[in-house]
Amino acid sequence: MNPPSKALILLVDPLPEQLVRLGALLQERYEVRLVEQAADALRIAGQLPRPDLVLLDAGPAGHAAAALCRQLKANPDTAAIPLLLLHAAGQEEAERASFAAGAADVIRRPLLAETLLARVAAQLELAQARRLLRHQGSLLEHLVEERTRELGQTLDAVVWAMASLAETRDYETANHIRRVQHYVAALARQLQPQRRFAEELSDANITLLYKAAPLHDIGKVAIPDAILLKPGRLNDEEFAIMKLHTVYGRDAIAGVERHLGHSNTFLRYAREIAYSHQEKFDGSGYPQGLAGDAIPVAARLMAVADVYDALISKRVYKPAFTHETALELIRQGSGEHFDPDVVDAMLTVEEQFMAIAARFADPVH
Repeated sequence: MNPPSKALILLVDPLPEQLVRLGALLQERYEVRLVEQAADALRIAGQLPRPDLVLLDAGPAGHAAAALCRQLKANPDTAAIPLLLLHAAGQEEAERASFAAGAADVIRRPLLAETLLARVAAQLELAQARRLLRHQGSLLEHLVEERTRELGQTLDAVVWAMASLAETRDYETANHIRRVQHYVAALARQLQPQRRFAEELSDANITLLYKAAPLHDIGKVAIPDAILLKPGRLNDEEFAIMKLHTVYGRDAIAGVERHLGHSNTFLRYAREIAYSHQEKFDGSGYPQGLAGDAIPVAARLMAVADVYDALISKRVYKPAFTHETALELIRQGSGEHFDPDVVDAMLTVEEQFMAIAARFADPVH
């Protein structure tokens, strides 16, 4: 094993005799480099390996040493190097100027060797402790980020499993929920610059909206198969039961919020989408009969995404419509079923919708 390397001390003093004397005091414990000029000190401090400490003689007034301190502190490569200044006794103003310029400590002349060695050792230990703290802080930050990423992936997987359970009872594949979450994100990004939507649709919120979208029909797990899978038209009594999937979905997510003792944006979006995605812009939807901006933004986006996907998808009770037909039907519903701004956004990004539908197309049997 190689012995630990000695700390490198850069000594700066315009008087050669003093420089040699300082070097003699330190060289037994440390690797020492001696320079007389500030320009040489700056050059050496900027090179690798960098000094672990710079020891400066402040001189009669201390101006030159203070200026060198400021230059070293202004350079990100040398800013962390501790600076130790030597001052003659009675130079209180110069000492204050040195500290203001970034000095870590001041030693007064006449110099006592034991004091110099103790102060140098203390500054080197402090610098090492700071490096260790920075390293530990970076390591902790990395571990927290990794743990957060793992928890996020786990949450995504649980959400997907729950959403898939609901969807695959109704449809042959879970590709529907993949498509609608991408539709919703595309609509949100298109609407984000508009003042009406900007506050709600931040970049972070769009990500959460994308994650919450698969839960829009989670309440269908509570709907009986005889109604959920009925190939023909539902009668009034059956439809009344079917409409309760919005309430069941809301209650399930609200139960999570109660258990946690708080909510967050993800849970709010999931609850709003589950409860309100069947509302209509003119107030004729369910379960509350909300109208206009009273319908949450997340639910207004989901309404367009969900209906578009239902129109282009084959079901036991209907054939798949073409993209053009689905677009026209949604356009006709603008201002009645759908928020006109959301419909306009869909018309703008219709090619993205087509690409999403093709990418996550249901398998052909």
